[in-house]
Amino acid sequence: MKIKKGQKAKADPKLTGLSDWVEGTVIDVENNPFKGLVIAIKDQMGRIFFGEEKYFQFFSKNNSNACLQ
Repeated sequence: MKIKKGQKAKADPKLTGLSDWVEGTVIDVENNPFKGLVIAIKDQMGRIFFGEEKYFQFFSKNNSNACLQ
């Protein structure tokens, strides 16, 4: 699946250090030669979380209300 800016995503609590998944919008996608695909999302509170692709779950446009856990 190709990840694009503007797509909705959730960040894993292992990445954020919070107790729940954080939902946000993808603001950057980078192909890092050492870490692989690195994603950055921004949530509704303006916080930015970034990390390896394995710490994110993505919404498809047709399934934006689906439970991802």
